Amino acid sequence: MAEDKLNEALLKVALGFSLEEVTEEYDAKDGELKLIKRKETRKDVPPDLKAVKMMLGGGDYAAMTDEELEQERRRLLAKFKEEEKV
Repeated sequence: MAEDKLNEALLKVALGFSLEEVTEEYDAKDGELKLIKRKETRKDVPPDLKAVKMMLGGGDYAAMTDEELEQERRRLLAKFKEEEKV
């Protein structure tokens, strides 16, 4: 179970992901907290080629260039999207 979660997290980093972040500021007046500022931000985390290498294991992939790894990442992403449709 823990290994599955680790693989899922590694896959997420290998493919890149987006996240939303909310920042709120409060002020204490008359003993009550009052929201004075709220900011919502979306961040895009780019794919990590080192994570791709880890997912693919050592072997032939360890000797690949960044460009070759990027092509392999795109191929795997297309494969995963295809499997999600099934």
